[in-house]
Amino acid sequence: MRYDADHKARTRERVLKAACDTIRRDGLDALGVAGVMKAAGLTHGGFYAHFASRDDLAAAAIGEMVEGVRRQVARHVDDLPPEEGLARYLDFYLSAAHRDAREHGCPLPVLAGDMPRMEPLSRERFKAAATGLAARLQPLLEAMGHADAGALAVSVVSEAVGALSLARAMGACAESDAILATSRAAIGRRIGLTVPETRQ
Repeated sequence: MRYDADHKARTRERVLKAACDTIRRDGLDALGVAGVMKAAGLTHGGFYAHFASRDDLAAAAIGEMVEGVRRQVARHVDDLPPEEGLARYLDFYLSAAHRDAREHGCPLPVLAGDMPRMEPLSRERFKAAATGLAARLQPLLEAMGHADAGALAVSVVSEAVGALSLARAMGACAESDAILATSRAAIGRRIGLTVPETRQ
C-alpha cells in the first residue's frame, strides 16, 4: 500500500514522540528501536523508512525536545515585561510540578549524564538546547540592566538545571522541595527580581 507524504510525516511524528517519551522517562540508554516502534503502535520493520539508525533516531528526538524547550520558554516569557517573564519561568522551572513531570519537562537534566557516551550529532543537539536556553534568557537580563547578561544567563541555566537534576534524583520529599525553593530564591536575588518569587 502506498501512503501520501502527510501520512509518512505523521508516522515519523509518532515515532519521535515515542522516542522522546522514552528518553524523558528512562534515559537515552533505554532507547531501543523495537520498544519505540511498539510504543508508537508500529511494526519494527517500518522504522527504517524514517530513520537510518538508532543514533539517527536519538539525535532527531533530542532535536525535537530542543524545540520543546524553546516553546516552553516562550509560553512563560512572551508578551510580559522581562522581570515578570523571568520570574514566571523560574517559578515554573524550579517547581515541584516540573520536577515530577519528567515526561513533559525540560530534557536537559535527563540528558546531561548521557551525553559523553552519545554520538557527535546528539551532543550537538544537546549543546543547542543548553546554549539556546541561555540565549533566550540573555535579552531579558539585558533589558533588566545586566551588563554581563550573557555570562549571567549561562550561570542561571546551569544552576537551574543542576537544581532540577538533584531535586529529581531525590524524588518528592521535603529536602527536594527545599532545593528547588532555595535555588529559585537565590537566582531571583542574583538577577534582581523584585516581583514575588513564587506563584505556586
